[in-house]
Amino acid sequence: MATISLCMIVKNETNTIARCLESVAGIPDEIIIVDTGSADDTKEIAARFTPRVLDFEWTDDFAAARNFSFAAATMDYILWLDSDDVLLPADRAKLLELKAAIAPNVDAVSMAYNVSFDANNNLTSSSRRLRLVRRTSNFTWTGVIHEDLEPAGPYTLLNSDIVITHQKEISASGPSRRNLEIFEKHIAQGTQLRPTDIFNYGRELQMHKEFDKAIASYLQFLDCKDIKPELALITLNNLATSYYMVGKPDKEWECTLKSLEIDIPRPEFSCRFGERFIAQKKFAQAIFWYDLALKNPGADPQSWSVDSHPFSTWLPHKQLALCYYSLGDYARSLEHNKAARAYLPDDADIATNIRFLETMLTRQT
Repeated sequence: MATISLCMIVKNETNTIARCLESVAGIPDEIIIVDTGSADDTKEIAARFTPRVLDFEWTDDFAAARNFSFAAATMDYILWLDSDDVLLPADRAKLLELKAAIAPNVDAVSMAYNVSFDANNNLTSSSRRLRLVRRTSNFTWTGVIHEDLEPAGPYTLLNSDIVITHQKEISASGPSRRNLEIFEKHIAQGTQLRPTDIFNYGRELQMHKEFDKAIASYLQFLDCKDIKPELALITLNNLATSYYMVGKPDKEWECTLKSLEIDIPRPEFSCRFGERFIAQKKFAQAIFWYDLALKNPGADPQSWSVDSHPFSTWLPHKQLALCYYSLGDYARSLEHNKAARAYLPDDADIATNIRFLETMLTRQT
């Protein structure tokens, strides 16, 4: 059986760290908690789970802190988590099975990452990340924000079906500006940003509604060499959204068309095609694209893309309901309203639509 070091970097995580550590209890053979300056009782809570609570002087560099935590590991493999991540029971069992049976030639294991959920607990965003790496394979963290694990050379990868679930607490004051400010500090200091840093800077700008700056960052990223197709598609979708938000629909449309040069239509872009046809009252054509969004539900589960799940779930159903209603097909409109309700049970508009359509269909019979 392999041994595992759990490595985490934390700061002011009173509300989440115990939940995280309890969810992985019995899996790691050692736990290393690196605190980057907590002012609450995070360290005291961590000390209930491990004697290895270390201090790291914060330098506005997440990769540096993570590399410090990895350097303290002593077991065969290193598992990393954030304090607002958890292993749900089924995934905990899968990781225990993997620990017992992992092949000796495996250097790294990727796991799915369920990043965000809506108010109805529908998954809204997911991706895939390296989560478990062989200590002696010398993986290194790079990037000041949204950092990545980089291999020292060729490695053997296992893509697992284990899922890490992100359970972030939502702040009433909105998203923190911490990451954006760190990026801007590094830029002001003349730090040479990696291409993925440029992409992530654009994401932070977009999150904070600085859309013109986000557009410039995304365009700069797309000019970089050797961009992976899945990341180019994510960028084009984010760029299209940013153009829409600044009132440039023609530029949004250019991004949508550009995506077809890279891959088959992803749900995000299928929905953009559908929206364009709805605006022209070409409902039959819109139906084609929304159907496609449902039939092609995004990236392969083993891929490294980021999936925005509303574009392949409730959104096309809701728009198909509108299209079929506009064409006078009340039965199909009702069918898609009910499908959308399965995801959005509290949506008042959907409930009203269903009642109206059921009344109409009853009168027709």
